[in-house]
Amino acid sequence: MNLLVAYQSDPAGSNLAAHISQSMKQDGEIYRGKNYDLAIIPTPAISADWLEEKYHYDSFVFLSKHASGTGTLALTCHSTGNFSEALFGGKPRQVAIPHPHLQKSYMQALWEKRKYFVKFEITIEATHHGPTALNKPTLFIEVGTTEKQWNDKALCSSVAKIVEDVMSKTPKSHDIAICFGGTHYPEKFTKELIEGQHALGTVIPKHALDDIDKKLFSHILERNKEAKRALVDWSGLGKNKQKVVDLIETTNLEMIRV
Repeated sequence: MNLLVAYQSDPAGSNLAAHISQSMKQDGEIYRGKNYDLAIIPTPAISADWLEEKYHYDSFVFLSKHASGTGTLALTCHSTGNFSEALFGGKPRQVAIPHPHLQKSYMQALWEKRKYFVKFEITIEATHHGPTALNKPTLFIEVGTTEKQWNDKALCSSVAKIVEDVMSKTPKSHDIAICFGGTHYPEKFTKELIEGQHALGTVIPKHALDDIDKKLFSHILERNKEAKRALVDWSGLGKNKQKVVDLIETTNLEMIRV
């Protein structure tokens, strides 16, 4: 059983949860469903490393707002983790266990409905922010990018319907790849997720490659035990190209340039 999680003071998360909870039965703090439950929590989602102390589920899927300095409207989805210090929840130099098959199913479903979201970019983000310490797969599903969209109940309901549909089915399994390089909004990896054969584990952007050393790389592998491949944005590695190649060559991962 999976748990959907929304922070009560997050307007987008609350609106997503409000729609989804309509078809569920409230049981104290939890809304019960056939395929998943829903929890509304009193503290920020990015700091929810405590969840397993209270809730015992197979995975945690966070419903959240998305913010961006550029203001570009976006519907996003990403795994969580910190490659250096923990500025926005979680712990330093720790990544969460990704939720690759569900992420792929959601992004493909969102893309199929893109005609309803013509003003929005549909994109993944590189792995970032907390929580990082949960021992079950973790995924953020986000609606952005300003208060207008966060408080748009019709928009949030449209996204919530896709979440409900995806969460009600067993996602197809795909070969999983850890991703290296590119920007925070990695176009090549988003394209692979939607159109390609791989599901994605941790996504390490170009700006975080300086922080990757053998110890952190080993931790990332441990959190991506099912990964078989490494997708490498060959033109998006910068000065760390050789370091990335050398690290991958210490593993059994098949390296694929994209």
